[in-house]
Amino acid sequence: MANRLGEEALDQLFRAARTHNVWLERPVEDDVLREIYDLAKMAPTSANCSPMRVVFVKSPEAKARLLAVVSAGNQDKTRTAPVTAIIAHDRRFYDELPKLFPHTDARAWFVGNQALIDTTAFRNGTLQGAYLMMAARALGLDCGPMSGFDNDKLDRAFFPDGRFASNFLVNLGYGDASKVFPRSPRFAFDEACTIL
Repeated sequence: MANRLGEEALDQLFRAARTHNVWLERPVEDDVLREIYDLAKMAPTSANCSPMRVVFVKSPEAKARLLAVVSAGNQDKTRTAPVTAIIAHDRRFYDELPKLFPHTDARAWFVGNQALIDTTAFRNGTLQGAYLMMAARALGLDCGPMSGFDNDKLDRAFFPDGRFASNFLVNLGYGDASKVFPRSPRFAFDEACTIL
């Protein structure tokens, strides 16, 4: 990992990347979604626990189910996005640890410790959702992450067995750059960071 990315790559991933709400009528192919996941899955999680589960909502029928639980302010951008990713986490991720982290009995760390299960699943699933957005940007897609939906209703509609829990949504596609809001301010280093 000795090579720093070039300025163009840093712009694409961070400085010029924006949250999109308006989408071009350009499809996102399934092989691109697979490539996004295959990049995102390589990023770190604690004990390689990998609790994120993703439903890529594309079909009209699935979109209708999703729109039924999305807030009014998120309806249009979700309806018109080529894909909406439901970022969820597996509440029983630890059952997969013998496969994902075979070095020790990591499953035993979690069995019977619901607080640790919940915290680990949410934290690492959220990290993985962010990795997924960076992977999408790296492949030339735009992202529109959002809350603004009823988690309980979404979980009943998409995860009726209760094993997975939704976290947030990400609209994916090719955004209309002419329709983005002006860039909002960010904290300067000294306002947000301390070096000790």
